[in-house]
Formats: sequence, structure tokens, C-alpha cells
Amino acid sequence: MSDTLSAALIEQHLSVKCPQLTYFDTIDSTNSYLKREALSGAPHGSVAIANCQNAGRGRMGRSFQSPPGKGIYLSLLLRPKLTEDEFLCVTGMAAVAVCRAIQRTCGANVGIKWINDLVLNRKKLAGILVENAIIGNESALIVGVGINVHHTREDFSGDVADIATSLTMEGFSVSRTSLAAAMIDELYSLIGGENTDRAACLDEYRRRCITLGQDVRLIWTEDRQRAVTLDVDERFGLVVRLENGTVTTVRSGEVSVRGLYGYVE
Repeated sequence: MSDTLSAALIEQHLSVKCPQLTYFDTIDSTNSYLKREALSGAPHGSVAIANCQNAGRGRMGRSFQSPPGKGIYLSLLLRPKLTEDEFLCVTGMAAVAVCRAIQRTCGANVGIKWINDLVLNRKKLAGILVENAIIGNESALIVGVGINVHHTREDFSGDVADIATSLTMEGFSVSRTSLAAAMIDELYSLIGGENTDRAACLDEYRRRCITLGQDVRLIWTEDRQRAVTLDVDERFGLVVRLENGTVTTVRSGEVSVRGLYGYVE
């Protein structure tokens, strides 16, 4: 199958009907584009995909390296009627959807580092960024996904070179066209429709979550508290036991897993 990304080629391999699929050879950010489109009335289920981003963004204000011809940079616009519990689950459910798409197209069994990193052989393979777009009295969600597909080590710069990998680097072969279509199918199935089995999704998230049972640091706290991870709760929060024995649930911020991404102390 062709590895060249285009809206027409991706649509040929979709199992779902996408109301609006827009492809860019280069764009600032697919999330930023769909935020702008949301304000102009773009429909629920709209997708933007790019061959290259020159201002790709990750969580916590970080940049996301998006060189041309190497990865898949895709965003989905949702106008869901969500309860507060469901809203908090979107990032975790998106992570499961992308894991399923990767496994379906090339066989790679990908893990999840809470809450939004996809990990292969203890290296970061993909990231997910979910953002709000406020439109009058309503809100829309933008679900952005960046996957490293054909990257080599030379494609990663700075600190990213030590923590990132790609499907190609790990020995997996896949067409970006087929993977992009599978991502849209799975995202629609899990978070774009009305009949999602959230309990089954949560069970799969727990099975894939490499953070569970690990020593971690709560890296957004001033003293970077150490903790042990116990569970992922029904809203995809991370249940941890602090050094003083207190059990609490983390719902925002990030954790650093011992032995992963350079945390070795």
C-alpha cells in the first residue's frame, strides 16, 4: 500500500464515514487548525492530518517534533455531549484507540505511560494532546495524535533523541495510509460514537499501562514526591501511594517512571 498521505487515499481505506477530512503537506499544527475550524462551524467528526507540522504541540506546553514524510500528525474534532466523568476519560480512551490501530496494522503491542504517551520497548512512540475549544456556550474537543512511523535516530534532536523511537526503528513495517485510516476508525469507534463500551476500554488501558506497579515521581510537585502506582480508576485517574502511606488519585500533571525516559535514581 502507498505510504503517501492524502485525503483520497485514506478515505479509500476507512470503515467509517468521515464528514470532513482535510490533508496538509505542511501546517502549523493540526490541533490549532481544527480549533480554528471549530469556531467556523466544522462538524463533529472532522479530521485534519498533516505530512509535516512546523509548530506541533504536546502537553505541558512542549513542542512535538514533526518532520516531513516520517510520521502521522492527526487531529479529530468532537462536539460530544459529555458528562464530567466522560470528559476526563477522553485522553485515556484515545490512547487505547491508537494502540489498537497500531497493533491492527503492523502487529506492534504498544504500552501506555499514564496518561498520554504510547511506549514501545521503553521508548516514546507517540503522544496525545486533548484540548478544549470554547464556542459560545458550547465546547468542542480536539484530540491530537502524533506517531513516529519512519523516523530514524537522526530525525530526533535535543533531549528527544534519548527517549523517542519509531515503528521503523523497532523493526515494524507499516504504510502511513493504512495506519492513518485505522486510527480514524478506532478513534470513531471509541470516542466518536454513542455506544462506547467504556468499561472494556478501561480494562484494556489498565492492561497496557506500563505505569502501574511502578515507583514514580510526581514531577509537577515542588518536591517531586515519590510514590508507588496502584491502579487506574474509572475516570482514568492514577491511584498512587505516597511515601507517607497516603493513597491519593492523580488527575492532572505528569509522572516520571523509574527506569523510563532517563529516570534512574
